[in-house]
Amino acid sequence: MKVLAAMSGGVDSAVAAARAVEAGHDVTGVHLALSAKPGTLRTGARGCCTIEDAHDARRAADLMGIPFYVWDFAERFTEEVVEDFVAEYAAGRTPNPCLRCNERIKFEALLDKAIALGFDAVCTGHYARLELVDGRPELRRSADLGKDQSYVLASLTADQLAHAMFPLGDTTKDAVREEAAARGLSVAKKPDSHDICFIPDGDTQKFLAGRMETKPGLLIDDETGAVLGRHAGVHEFTVGQRKGLGIDAPAPDGRPRYVLALEPVSGNVRVGSVEKLAVTGISASAPVVHVELDGPVECVAQVRAHGGTAPAVAELVDGVLQVQLREPLRGVAPGQAVAIYREDAAGDVVLASATIDATR
Repeated sequence: MKVLAAMSGGVDSAVAAARAVEAGHDVTGVHLALSAKPGTLRTGARGCCTIEDAHDARRAADLMGIPFYVWDFAERFTEEVVEDFVAEYAAGRTPNPCLRCNERIKFEALLDKAIALGFDAVCTGHYARLELVDGRPELRRSADLGKDQSYVLASLTADQLAHAMFPLGDTTKDAVREEAAARGLSVAKKPDSHDICFIPDGDTQKFLAGRMETKPGLLIDDETGAVLGRHAGVHEFTVGQRKGLGIDAPAPDGRPRYVLALEPVSGNVRVGSVEKLAVTGISASAPVVHVELDGPVECVAQVRAHGGTAPAVAELVDGVLQVQLREPLRGVAPGQAVAIYREDAAGDVVLASATIDATR
């Protein structure tokens, strides 16, 4: 099979590509240049897609003896991921840029180009498992639950998954690093990238303030309606946030306040007790259904890349995924994705994914 290996410059994608080569596939490596002005060096685990990463990917490809290219996707990445990220925050929603990048860059733009060039599949270092069931790809959690990335892949379509390869799905991260060292890959001990790749300093508020029209507003007590303070814009807050609210006076009961809701039209931010963060119901739009939902189904719902899971009952109603949580979750915000899973003996399988519009 002719395989295009997406090589980020990290240990995971390098080992995934090496396994594809070892399996006998005709592999070509490609590094995606996602920034018009890439940095020259990382700062530890901050950021990714730097010039250093491109060099690391090339060295790994050279060691494997496979062709290697750098493809410029910077403009597409800016439009589809960065601008979407800013627009979502401006609308008072909480986006997941990694999910959007997988969806629109790695498995839309990259896969489309790969297919057009005659490749059969795109190989990545994601931690997730793919199995064919009745001729359809079934997406499952990784064997390493601590690194599982099925949540950020759950928005991919069946056709995209049919042209995807995740060689690391049955392996733990520690084993991947050991294998990289055994193969002589220089990235064996390279730190994983964390935070948002296009905000390497981790200062999301500063990044947003320089790219969106900010609207000052009020901090309002959700219980009493009292004005507790002022702020420079809703982009400074996320649902569930506790610290950095800029409220001088403590609550009457002495307990901390949390961000409950963002109101971008008025500019107001509502705050209140932690109990008011509890969510028992989710409505989510634009569902991607992997396994047909025939009426209400018992499942496990996940609302964050790591953690944020609860048993639930889910049902498609007029094109909207309605999820009733059997245990409340906190910090669930519009703009996030909800993925639902079915538990079985072979490991959790993704049933569907959708974008959260409202909670209750």
